[in-house]
Amino acid sequence: MTETAGGDVRRDQLLAVTTAFLALFAVVGFAVYGLPFFYDHFVQDLGWTRQQVTSGNALSKLVIGPLFGFLAGLLIDRWGPRRVMIVGILIAGGALVGLGGVTTLAAFYTFYLLNALGYMCGGPLPNQVLLSRWFDAGRGKAMGIAYIGIGAGGALVPLIAHALIQALGWRDALRTLGALMVLSALPAALLVREPRAAARGASEPPVAMGSVLRRPAFYLLALGSLCSIGAVGGTMQNLKLYLTLDRGLVESRAAALLSVILFSSIAGRLLMGWLADRWAKKHVMLLIYSIVATTIPLLAFAPSEPLRFLGAALFGIGLGGDYMIIPLMAAELFGVRILGRLMGVVITADGVGEAVVPMLVATVRDRTGSYADGFGLLVGLAGLGALAIALLPRRAPETA
Repeated sequence: MTETAGGDVRRDQLLAVTTAFLALFAVVGFAVYGLPFFYDHFVQDLGWTRQQVTSGNALSKLVIGPLFGFLAGLLIDRWGPRRVMIVGILIAGGALVGLGGVTTLAAFYTFYLLNALGYMCGGPLPNQVLLSRWFDAGRGKAMGIAYIGIGAGGALVPLIAHALIQALGWRDALRTLGALMVLSALPAALLVREPRAAARGASEPPVAMGSVLRRPAFYLLALGSLCSIGAVGGTMQNLKLYLTLDRGLVESRAAALLSVILFSSIAGRLLMGWLADRWAKKHVMLLIYSIVATTIPLLAFAPSEPLRFLGAALFGIGLGGDYMIIPLMAAELFGVRILGRLMGVVITADGVGEAVVPMLVATVRDRTGSYADGFGLLVGLAGLGALAIALLPRRAPETA
């Protein structure tokens, strides 16, 4: 490779990391972590229950994931991640604009379905494939840097949303967030190049999806990620409802706590990405899942505000590595040639956990009047995820 060609590759890699950062900043940071900040306004202004406002996320993930997860992965493997990502960013931004105007549950569910479709096409899936194909050495570092976008977007969105709500009202605040998502993520996605053939795992032998589905490691990875993502999603989707409506925190203090979680997740992503390039990825994944399982009780039931913020910081470290480590482990076990299809299936499974668990926790709260049992369920689920990961092999048998 000539020096000029090497410089071109480095520029393309830098643009790929920047694009993934901005897409995750908007599609995940703003939408996934921003929408729950508005749940209490739906409850108070429209008279909906906690179960109803969390069921939008549940319904959308249960419908969109099974219908489009594998298809999105297949399109990414065949056409490349860039085109799919552009469509996803536009859909996700438009969904938030639409949610700002809903008055009925039917409209709420419709735009939540579009939001989930935007997440599938513009969120982690295409960005994981983009980075896995552009990088071999340093893949964990690249993924960690890009995934800071989730932490940055998620940390800023409570503060931005609170300011916008105070200035514009919650409906126009949602519309403004949707526009900001598109403006921040779309330009880089239009400029980024698809990975060259040499970077697409062309040197790997062909792999049939059926052979992967016959390996126990695939199901352990899917179960572990489903459980941990479900535990994280169940916590984050219900946390503001719990803090403001059950614990009586004012919105500004709840926003500060949520921002601590997401700012801390930035450090978690950098740390876990760095570790993933040096340690066995299985061990890094097990560490992340163990952190999630052990910090949920401190975050939810701390008797004082300083301890609650300590729990938020520690939980954020685990959250930071949670989504990022899954494609790294999948690439380690199965290679990158079918990573789009593989992660389409895994993200669909994760979507089931991310859909059902928050609604289940909210339903338990509506029926019992307390979040205690629901948060206990989250701890058990995170522990089950850690156990599944402990049973994984360290790497693919043929390359061990």
